Amino acid sequence: MGARLEVARVAGIAMVQDAGRPGHMHEGVPPGGALVPDLFARANIAARNPRGTAALEVFGAMSLFARDGDLELGGDDGSRVIVREGERFDFSAMPELRVRYLAVRGGLDVPQVLGGRGTLLVAGLGGFEGRPLRAGDRIPVGTVTEAPFAPEGQPFLPEGAIRVQPGPDEERFDPAALDVLVTEPYALLPASNRAGTRLGGPPLVRRDADDGRSAPMVWGAIEVPSGGAPIVLGPDHPTTGGYPVLATVVRGDLGRFGARPIGSLVRFRRVTRAGDD
Repeated sequence: MGARLEVARVAGIAMVQDAGRPGHMHEGVPPGGALVPDLFARANIAARNPRGTAALEVFGAMSLFARDGDLELGGDDGSRVIVREGERFDFSAMPELRVRYLAVRGGLDVPQVLGGRGTLLVAGLGGFEGRPLRAGDRIPVGTVTEAPFAPEGQPFLPEGAIRVQPGPDEERFDPAALDVLVTEPYALLPASNRAGTRLGGPPLVRRDADDGRSAPMVWGAIEVPSGGAPIVLGPDHPTTGGYPVLATVVRGDLGRFGARPIGSLVRFRRVTRAGDD
């Protein structure tokens, strides 16, 4: 038996995540994957893993033990640490980030489900028994593979306006709705999760009721229920939805948005498909 990671304590929510399981939307399974791909990749780089290797996604803080061998860990801040067999390691939250990532050299060896190892909480699927981690869980560590060299690149900076592309349902909103979205600040509300981040701020006025046809959804779509409070869909989003979508977060900004801590303010900036203001 190889090394295992034992969960000693979780303050918040921790789970196994990977790069996602694309290609199953037609079966009602969202793509999933790390909420902040940028930080997830940095943790795996620090642990000398391929970028998509299953790792820990932690909303809060956690502690772990190394069991049946040493663990080589990589943090989303680029740090590396060796935890000797039987030793405890504490992984802390950072106030400027909603979520953090911790990778172990060799990856977390949980079963593949529909081509991915990540946890889909809304379906109790994947990860470690399809659920959040709790004290006493022991997760096997995978076989070490040599990852290609991948420099970390520019520092990850979650602040700044989040770019959005208008549509596809602008005609279902008051003409001023998009201007409100891109000029007023919105707060990330506690009633948020990996399926969607709820925002508090000026309501986005709609022209119609909730009687539109369901349509395919994507990560980053900004749905607006009849009350006018927007929801930014996350990686575990429903595969279809009936609320109109006023705009969609640009793919390159999904990680920066996902990293924003609950309670913080976010501003959006409109761009064209070509990326111009």
